[in-house]
Amino acid sequence: MKQQEPFKFTIDVIIYPIAFVMLLWLIFALELRFGYPLNFLGIYPQKLSGLIGVICSPFIHSGISHLWHNTIPLFVLSTALFYFYKPIAFNVLLYGILLSGFLTWCIGRPSYHIGASGLIYVLASFIFFKGVFAKHYRLIALSLLVAFLYGSMIWNTIPLEEGISWEGHLSGLIVGLLFAFVFRKQIAKPKRYVWEDPNYNEEEDEFLQHFDENGNFIETVVEEELPESNLPEVTLPVTITYTFKENKEL
Repeated sequence: MKQQEPFKFTIDVIIYPIAFVMLLWLIFALELRFGYPLNFLGIYPQKLSGLIGVICSPFIHSGISHLWHNTIPLFVLSTALFYFYKPIAFNVLLYGILLSGFLTWCIGRPSYHIGASGLIYVLASFIFFKGVFAKHYRLIALSLLVAFLYGSMIWNTIPLEEGISWEGHLSGLIVGLLFAFVFRKQIAKPKRYVWEDPNYNEEEDEFLQHFDENGNFIETVVEEELPESNLPEVTLPVTITYTFKENKEL
């Protein structure tokens, strides 16, 4: 039986990431248009009113530079998520926003934490670790690509630069790693060959039956049988005709 291809491109692979990114830009454009910043909807740790930011903070950015630096990695990583992990993509996005936001609320400094960078760290961490754990060659290649493109982001999970929510980055990293363990179903499995089956029996293998114990090929000659006719056998009478010629010389 032919194994079904686990990775299949459909239009929603890019539609959902584009729609999500456009939503972020739309919200930012409305802030500029009406001159009403929404920073107060960010995560404010250890404060009950700050819990609203668990849901709202990924959609709010401090400026166009902040939004632009989040746009490209968010689009790239979410596209990879929908292509390689489509069955669980929405779960990773939704729970990633909620759990990383809540963890930021628990460990963050008393300040407003805004931006989609926490979600970006969730996606980068999940895609990297899940590819390693799944042991599928394509997912491993994707993990290496993520490490090459965004591996330097690891430095932003420690307090090196003031004004950057390293707590949100660290929370996203931890949640992505957690998801790599939790989401096990509907993930592409590495292809298993017949001889990798625990119940595999060499003596029943049709291919190995063509070789002897020393590995020499055994040529099998198959005699072709002529197809039998379905017509009944008919025995025709045999008629013998004799012609006598008179000898006139006698």
